[in-house]
Amino acid sequence: MKTFNWKDIMKRSIFMLKILGLWPPGDTYKFDFYSAYSFVSIAAFTCGHNFFQIINICFIFPDLEVIAATIFVTLPELLVIMKTYYVIQNMQLLKQLMVDINQEHFEPRSLSQVEMIQPSLSFLRKISTVLWSMSAGAVFFSATYPILDGSVKEHRLPRPAWYPYDATVSPLYQITYVYQIFSFTFIAATALTTDTLIAILNLFVGAQCDILCDDLKYTFREEHLNFSRKKFLSCIRHHQEILRFADSSNIFFNRIVFVQFFISASSIGITTQKKVV
Repeated sequence: MKTFNWKDIMKRSIFMLKILGLWPPGDTYKFDFYSAYSFVSIAAFTCGHNFFQIINICFIFPDLEVIAATIFVTLPELLVIMKTYYVIQNMQLLKQLMVDINQEHFEPRSLSQVEMIQPSLSFLRKISTVLWSMSAGAVFFSATYPILDGSVKEHRLPRPAWYPYDATVSPLYQITYVYQIFSFTFIAATALTTDTLIAILNLFVGAQCDILCDDLKYTFREEHLNFSRKKFLSCIRHHQEILRFADSSNIFFNRIVFVQFFISASSIGITTQKKVV
């Protein structure tokens, strides 16, 4: 049977991580051009944009309604800083997972097993496409909102933020406007790419469990009793490798998922509060 390449389902995520400065050529960052590009892009677009929004909250502090509206947008964007940090911190671990994912014991052993995991892979691709489409729409309307409602004439920015200069004066307004578009596009791409990578790692573990169950069914069929011991030991090793891979994956994303739930719950609470008020 032709070798099944698990990395094919990760190509788009890895490609996006490279663009976002989150996938260096080696096992970690070095003093080279890519590391400089990563530092500048992450500092300017991810950290810088969030910093200016947080400072703006200090200036609007008495107005609780405006603060609630600002925090509703700022909290998910702050989460992206955490996601970026854990991707960089666990870079060697992620690189090793990409090596382990194509090990022989993780490959489907028959065409029926390949067909068995195809629905899950297809579902992941569809969900990923829908999420990227929705994100693109959100970024587009966020960027064009001041234009569509005419507030661009008053030099209103897509996101309320503080800057150490007068951002309502041309050409600083136009430069800041473009900067904000690049920033929340960069942030949205980072969030979606990281979430997709987490989903792929979980899908991989689930698919391996399906493959292991299928192997166990094959092992205990009567017509294969002569080979049951060898196959059973292989299944035990496969199970151990699945547990090891799952543990390594959890080291990367367990805190991200925890904070994601916390921030999502907080956003729902803020929305509810706004509705009540």
